[in-house]
Amino acid sequence: MTSPSSTATSPHALGRPAAGRDHATLTQAVCATTGIALGVLTNLLQGWLPSSWNQLANSGGVWSVLAFAIGAVLAPRVNDVRRIAVAGALAEIGLVVGYYGYAELGHEGMGSLVFPLVWLVMACVAGPLFGTAGAWSRRSPRLWRRVGSLGAVGGLFGSECLHYWLTLGYADQAIACAVVACALPLGLARTRRERGLGLAVAVVASPVAYAAVYGLLDQISG
Repeated sequence: MTSPSSTATSPHALGRPAAGRDHATLTQAVCATTGIALGVLTNLLQGWLPSSWNQLANSGGVWSVLAFAIGAVLAPRVNDVRRIAVAGALAEIGLVVGYYGYAELGHEGMGSLVFPLVWLVMACVAGPLFGTAGAWSRRSPRLWRRVGSLGAVGGLFGSECLHYWLTLGYADQAIACAVVACALPLGLARTRRERGLGLAVAVVASPVAYAAVYGLLDQISG
């Protein structure tokens, strides 16, 4: 007789992964290294892009897409979502280290440690959250997880849209972020129903993320 423990499904399992050996340590190192490289690139892009567009280079939405993409890529091969969450965290921490490390070594310095530390804390939250969301969007058998994941990443860009529109008054950038916010759930969802639900979640999540993220940043900078 099979014991209950042998048939129970772990709440952290995504389902049966595709065949192939899982190199956990190498994967985590690649995620961290990719984060560092993209952190340096976003710092450089701030100098290369026009002044009204350069904030997009290191926006929270753009940075969090890395963790989401990593979760989506790892989902077919890694069964335990907790390991994907760790990979997402390492990637986001790498972004912060790369961005501020290049500012310190390649420019005139990163200045106060307040914002590097704030972004490190946010990386430790956003990395696991959006890494998990990316994995759930690909492989979760539960509708609410797939829809919520797509809506969350769409809502993050929706919050960027609100920031550019309401705070900075940059209409073109706000429109660009709004297009991305809609395109992510519409383009990545599996069915029409999921597209509609994902878009609805993104609409609701946008003002929530805007109030939470930029409210916190305003308090720190003010």
